[in-house]
Amino acid sequence: MKLARDTWLIFQRQIQLLLRNPVWVFVGVFQPVMYLLLFAPLLKPALNAPTQAEAYKIFVPGLLVLLAIFGGLFQGFGLIAELRAGVIERSRVTPVSRLALLLGRSLRDVVSLIAQAAIITLLALLFDLRVFIGDLLLAYLMLALIALMTSAVSYGVALKVKSEDALAPLMNTVAQPVLLLSGILLPLTFAPGWLQGIADWNPFSWAVDGTRALFAGDLGNDKVWQGLTIVAVLAVAGVVWAARQFARSVR
Repeated sequence: MKLARDTWLIFQRQIQLLLRNPVWVFVGVFQPVMYLLLFAPLLKPALNAPTQAEAYKIFVPGLLVLLAIFGGLFQGFGLIAELRAGVIERSRVTPVSRLALLLGRSLRDVVSLIAQAAIITLLALLFDLRVFIGDLLLAYLMLALIALMTSAVSYGVALKVKSEDALAPLMNTVAQPVLLLSGILLPLTFAPGWLQGIADWNPFSWAVDGTRALFAGDLGNDKVWQGLTIVAVLAVAGVVWAARQFARSVR
């Protein structure tokens, strides 16, 4: 009960900070919206999709996973600012759970991500995208797990490096191959066999395939449950590792 109460307190505080400056929610969604409006219309001939709506069913899920990955991986910059301001240092004298310090922040990131995903989904509906609400909610669960994992890892790395100059190139180095090997912008169906073989070791590739299956209404597709399982396991592992970094930093 103490962990839940402490997490709720940290979450409330982080949400209040977010609501005081909600422009960051829209800044985070700006680039994906530009992809949606300016890049997605080119995909129908490229993918040989029968309709534009079918092209959006392929593109939008990948775009949402992209948002979850990048939105989470760069949350560590805010934590470094808190380190400099002494916020983390002052937490040492409080009885708040060290795990709650992480979970409250990561849950804030998950809520922000879902809000951004809802904006993109609503815009995609204007382009004749159609998806069942149950499948959409399950897809959002996939996104939430990805955001939880990536934000937790980002916080843990931030506590390790304690510098924006080190965190920025490190996150970019990780994010770039993850993006290219996930089939986020375009499916890897027509990729060479060796490239597909490498992509099979990328957990985000499974998440993208599972999310696309959900948007296609194929709830029984094995990739849905495989993707959810893989992402859930990695989310737990990421939270456990990052919690240990918080425990070491706040003693």
